[in-house]
Amino acid sequence: MLLLDHVGAKSGALRTTPLLFIPDGENLVLVASKGGFPKHPAWFHNLRANPLTYVQMGSERRRVRAREATAEERPRLWEKADRVWPGYADYRARTDREIPLVVLEPDIA
Repeated sequence: MLLLDHVGAKSGALRTTPLLFIPDGENLVLVASKGGFPKHPAWFHNLRANPLTYVQMGSERRRVRAREATAEERPRLWEKADRVWPGYADYRARTDREIPLVVLEPDIA
């Protein structure tokens, strides 16, 4: 579990959301499933508008840059995600939308 800071796309307000993550080398991957509901979660829209942000895992805080996984990355990342939380397969079955995978890459400033 990590804490994702994200800035509201419309409001500009700072928000923090706890999320499950998938480790992928030095990157972290988030699944924008919203439990299989028809719309993407708000944090996903916020990261699209403001991709530079911070995450916290335990006492470690990291600066990251968010991007959507490419079509080439998606099969490999879904395989990893399903191992972390098998419920993701149910979420994909519940919705017609393509559930985004968000890759958080280290942003060294």
